[in-house]
Amino acid sequence: MTARCASAAGSSVGEAAGWQVVGLGAVASTMEEARRLAETGAADRTVVRAVEQTGGRGRMGRQWSSPPGNVYMTAILRPDAPTARAAELSIVAAVALADAVARFGGDVALKWPNDVLLNGGKVAGVLLEAVAEGSVLKAVLIGIGVNVASRPELPDRRTSRIEGAEADTVFEALVAALDARYRQWCRDGLTGIRSAWLARGPAIGAPLTIYQGGERLEGRFAGMETDGTLVLALADGSTRRIASGEVVE
Repeated sequence: MTARCASAAGSSVGEAAGWQVVGLGAVASTMEEARRLAETGAADRTVVRAVEQTGGRGRMGRQWSSPPGNVYMTAILRPDAPTARAAELSIVAAVALADAVARFGGDVALKWPNDVLLNGGKVAGVLLEAVAEGSVLKAVLIGIGVNVASRPELPDRRTSRIEGAEADTVFEALVAALDARYRQWCRDGLTGIRSAWLARGPAIGAPLTIYQGGERLEGRFAGMETDGTLVLALADGSTRRIASGEVVE
C-alpha cells in the first residue's frame, strides 16, 4: 500500500532537497520543539536539530544523555495515510539510519524495531510519535539521536559511536538517507524497506527476549510481517506477533 506524500520546497541538506532545517542550540528536547512546530503548521520534511538536549528521552520514557557533539534531530513528516500506518515509519527511519551509519564504516546491524548497532554496540535510536485526530494522521514525529563525539555509558547494554566523523557530516548523511527511504515508502509502501531491514536484522531462528508491557517473552526470531510487526516463535511451537515492545540483549 502506498501513501501520498507532499513535495516540500526549500533549501537542500547534503544530497536531500526540500528539507527545512530549524537549527537550535540547547533545548529540552527536539521532539518537544518539533511537536510545537507541527501543531502550528510546520511543513512536511521539516527537521529540528539541536546542539544539545537537556531533557532528551528514548523509548519507555528513559532519559537520554545528550551532550554537544552528537546528532539530535526530529523530523516532521506529513504523509497522506491513515493513523494505523504511522508505525511503519519507525521501520523506515531505522533503515535510513542504518544506511547513513554504514557510510562511515564498521559492522552495522538492526535490532527490532529501530535500534541501530555499530560493531555490536548501540550507536543510534529512533523515537516515533504520531500527531493525530482520531483516524486522521496530522503528522509523524521521528526523533533520532546518533553518537558521534561521545557515547553514553548504559548499565544494561553496550554502546558505540561513529569515529572519525563530524556531527554535521553525519546529520547530512542521515537527512539524505531519510529522504530517500521516505520517498521509497511513499511510492512503494514498506515492501522494499522491509527487505532492507531484514538484511541487517537478526538471522531467522536467532533467540530473542522481548518485554511487552509487564510480560517477558522468550523465543526465536521468525521474521517480520509486511506492516513491520515482529513474528516470535515460542517454545511450544506457536507464534506470537509483536506490534510493540522492546528486545533486550
